[in-house]
Amino acid sequence: MFSKIDEAMQRYVDDEILPGVSYQILKGSEIVHAGQVGYADIESKTPLQDDAIYRIASNTKLMTSVVLMMLYERGSFDLNDPLANYLPEFTDMLVLPKDAARIEDATPAANPILIRHLLSHSAGLSYGFVEPDSIIDQAYNAASLGGLAGIDTDLETYTLALARLPLAFEPGSGWRYSVATDVCARLVEVLSGQKFDVCLAKMLLEPLGLIDTGFFVPEDKISRLTTLYTPVHPFEPMKSGLTVAPMFGERASTQKPKFLSGGGGLVSTLPDYSRFIQMIINDGQWGGRRYLLPETLKLMRENQLAEGVVVNFPFWPMPGTVFGLGFALKEKPSEAESALAVNEYHWGGLMGTHSWIAPQADIAALCFTQRFPGFWHPYSHEFKRLVYEAAEIGF
Repeated sequence: MFSKIDEAMQRYVDDEILPGVSYQILKGSEIVHAGQVGYADIESKTPLQDDAIYRIASNTKLMTSVVLMMLYERGSFDLNDPLANYLPEFTDMLVLPKDAARIEDATPAANPILIRHLLSHSAGLSYGFVEPDSIIDQAYNAASLGGLAGIDTDLETYTLALARLPLAFEPGSGWRYSVATDVCARLVEVLSGQKFDVCLAKMLLEPLGLIDTGFFVPEDKISRLTTLYTPVHPFEPMKSGLTVAPMFGERASTQKPKFLSGGGGLVSTLPDYSRFIQMIINDGQWGGRRYLLPETLKLMRENQLAEGVVVNFPFWPMPGTVFGLGFALKEKPSEAESALAVNEYHWGGLMGTHSWIAPQADIAALCFTQRFPGFWHPYSHEFKRLVYEAAEIGF
């Protein structure tokens, strides 16, 4: 049933496109197939184990969004509340007109950023690498506020600096992948009165038993941390050759960071993240404990974007995709995709991790590797295609 998937993943390792990859396939919330092939470290030939620790990058966003929505259920805020009610630095924001030639051309925004805008990447914030030649991304990088900038400050200092920059568009009028989930992490701090890592651990990680998920790898677990690789030929994703990624050294994952990035800072294992996904599939409960109400998860899976607005990456086409509260939503599968993918909700991380849930087929899957960039890569597309093919046959 799953032999084609196993063979395909092994091929990517043999062809030196991936160092190693771990994956799981679920029917409902039950794991029906799991595997791992390749290496945690190529140079030492260390085999990949099922408890390998990965830098999950933007897969962090789903956990941050869930914790924020847990606070929503407690009545801590309303989704239509202006962000400035809680983070006053975001009062009286400026916005760049479409014809702006320089950052100084920004004018007062007509509308405030709402909290639902943060969760759906429709606030007008940016990331610094999505369109690196754009005026807004150049400003983020000049201020060392971009998502790949190696930020070395706390969330409060970060959001104070971020709010000084203009927005890329009027809040709610567009979609742009952004640091919005890092702002969500700061919002969690303000609402809970705790540092983000403490709140995340108390509300989600510890109750769920996610013992290997956190913002750094402690000394006694460093041997399980996978090495991050980057392709020798970055613009030819199917060409062989990997080298250790120079921009992420040991310190990047083995010491507690100042910047507790709700958008991309966590490390985790496949079993840990799978349990988190199982909780979501199981209508927000796991192990006899409820984390979210079914109606809250339903709300998170509803499109939050303005009419006609879709998810749009300049370099990663995502046809038929809109955005909910933390999840990307597949409204209309392309001709190359399975019809079972309709209403699929998902996200992934730039360092090669990906998870998705397909309610139409009652299946879900996760695949984790450490290849930068590696989220929207042919390996994950083939993995998904083969899982859907197996689902169409029946498992």
